[in-house]
Amino acid sequence: MDGPTPLTSDALHRLTTMLEPELHATNRAIVARMESSVALIPQLAAHLVAAGGKRLRPLLTLASARLCGYAGARQINLAACVEFIHTATLLHDDVVDESILRRGSASANAVFGNQASVLVGDFLFARAFQLMVEDGSLEVLRILSAAAATIAEGEVLQLSTQNDLATTEDKYFEVIRGKTAALFAAACEVGGVIAERPAAHCAALSAFGLNLGMAFQLVDDALDYGADALELGKTVGDDFREGKLTYPVLLALAGADAAQHEFWARCIGAGEQREGDFATALGLLDSHGAIARSLARAEGFVESACAALSIFENSPIRQALIDVARYSTARRI
Repeated sequence: MDGPTPLTSDALHRLTTMLEPELHATNRAIVARMESSVALIPQLAAHLVAAGGKRLRPLLTLASARLCGYAGARQINLAACVEFIHTATLLHDDVVDESILRRGSASANAVFGNQASVLVGDFLFARAFQLMVEDGSLEVLRILSAAAATIAEGEVLQLSTQNDLATTEDKYFEVIRGKTAALFAAACEVGGVIAERPAAHCAALSAFGLNLGMAFQLVDDALDYGADALELGKTVGDDFREGKLTYPVLLALAGADAAQHEFWARCIGAGEQREGDFATALGLLDSHGAIARSLARAEGFVESACAALSIFENSPIRQALIDVARYSTARRI
């Protein structure tokens, strides 16, 4: 395996720079496909575009196609498709979670209302499926449509585990595999499919994406308890207030004494939260090393992701993907 490089956002910048022409083309495709004669749709879409974002998932599609030596242009619309699926899920998630911040700005539902956000999310899902059909590959359609269904299942499963202190680690990992990692996996796999690479190469790309997605969500869940709101781009402590059983809480619960368990049962299980409870939760997480242990678990997934790419010859794009994977556990936003 290639040696590590500094774990900073420089890794993501390097990958973005390497793929700059394809990424610009993808952004143009995204803007073009957000056009509609219904004025509210491009208005809300413009709000989302202005809010920025790392475009990590479409970058993975572009990078995977480059890694596999693909010389055509199909990856552009497929990267846009992946971003539409992701953005649609964000719109729906923010409504479900009643979030007011997204990427450091007011969330779409906070600006335009829940009804508009849900319906525009539906529009983006429809656009994504149009792009899949236009690509013309049944295999691409199978991969991306399966990912869309899996994401929905993951979100519903998370809703069913909310406030449930009996949630197991296995159930938590099932949730994040569905709601986050499945799209990472699909975004990578389709790059190999359009390059007509062997099944083993496509499976390796899927494994890279899946493990990267698992690490990414673990870090996200840790940052919800340990980051600055402006840096994170959303309200810190949302998971606590919403009663989500994320990995840091599961670790703290596993080592909790009777009084600590009673605290978690009141705050998370019953949703009865008082002023100062979040600070108490932070103290409990710290006492059990829950954030550090969550990040360590994420690093394990990162190493599995990097190992999956060993089937490919060493190249600048492969190294860039490895660096981005390692950056995922060092990021603070």
